[in-house]
Amino acid sequence: MKLLVVGSMALDTIETPFGKENNILGGSASYFSLAASLFTDVCVVAVVGRDFPEEHIELLKSKGIELEGVTREEGETFRWEGKYGYDLGDPETLATDLNVFENFKPVIPDSYRNSEYVFLANIDPELQLSVLNQVENPKLVACDTMNFWIENKPEELKEVLKHVDLMMLNDSETRALAGVPSITQAAREVLAMGPKALIVKRGEYGALMFSEEGIFWAPSYPLEEVVDPTGAGDTFAGGFMGYAAGHDILDHTGFKTAVVYGSVIASFTVENFSVRRISELEASELDKRFTAFLQLSKLD
Repeated sequence: MKLLVVGSMALDTIETPFGKENNILGGSASYFSLAASLFTDVCVVAVVGRDFPEEHIELLKSKGIELEGVTREEGETFRWEGKYGYDLGDPETLATDLNVFENFKPVIPDSYRNSEYVFLANIDPELQLSVLNQVENPKLVACDTMNFWIENKPEELKEVLKHVDLMMLNDSETRALAGVPSITQAAREVLAMGPKALIVKRGEYGALMFSEEGIFWAPSYPLEEVVDPTGAGDTFAGGFMGYAAGHDILDHTGFKTAVVYGSVIASFTVENFSVRRISELEASELDKRFTAFLQLSKLD
């Protein structure tokens, strides 16, 4: 099944206690597509500037990712600079330059419009709605957002939620969108807005999935070394949606396995800067860690 992602491609400058890297590949669509390509065919809609290195384009193409929907505009690529402390929690944002991404208006190529699975990455909810108006009867639509849109475009975001099957948020975003402090109660409020399922990404505390069928929790994989947590949430989403699309999954039981695969791939992402680790990930490594992951909560 074909999976469409609409989001950002960026150049990041990131500093953690383990080093600093300048102008490395970033952006939600970059992380997502590389993770998802491990399972299924992926096509991307995004925008980059004239300064975007051709080597990044070639990397994505080498993984079979379709880039017909990626436009190269006059000007510079979206750039983000951040710094992490030793707790590797929320980074300090040092600079955000939207550049060509500021005027991004996603146009879905004809060859993408019949994609069976669609992921709306973290962009303006009005743009997310425009994408939904361009695709043709997808089997599953999933969506991400951030506190900025929750606070500044709540009505537009709620309109998006009426048209998506699955929502992915972190703890604070879920509480902010619902307007209640209890994560379980907040999840019920979000589900009442339209999605059939909600996945709450909780970083080192794993991920929770809520639906009418119940609650499922997947722990995070205990790592000995974490170098750069940037993009972990996007690769979680890519792993989840890639597995779902690759196996044509639309039910709660199948989503449980997809949550675990998303968590596993995110655990690889943080082992190096940028997309380096997932871009070289072997199927045997993925299978081995997936098996180890399943053992974490096994009672016998």
